[in-house]
Amino acid sequence: MTRSRAQDPNTCGVTAAIAVIDGKWKTSLLWLLESGPHRPGELRRRLPGLSEKVLTQALREMAEDGLVRREVHDVLPPKTVYSLTALGRDLAAAMAPLAEWGHRRLDRLRERQAAS
Repeated sequence: MTRSRAQDPNTCGVTAAIAVIDGKWKTSLLWLLESGPHRPGELRRRLPGLSEKVLTQALREMAEDGLVRREVHDVLPPKTVYSLTALGRDLAAAMAPLAEWGHRRLDRLRERQAAS
């Protein structure tokens, strides 16, 4: 899915929403940032396998889409903190029912595997 679909006014609303969370790491980042502000190093430690390059790209895209706020504190060494914006919190709340559905689906899959 292309990022341009996130800004296309003629796109289905669901498609536009999915376009801003498309990718392997954005939903996990959204989930982590729900608990409060995090530094990039904290996010990388909490998500093994996430490279610094991909983290930077995902956070940049999420900031461009208005989901996260990047705060740079003028201290030495430089300190950068990411947090959810109001729009990001709205998206996280909208995704909560989808997450519940996903958990129910996983529970059914576990039950089927245990029964076989």
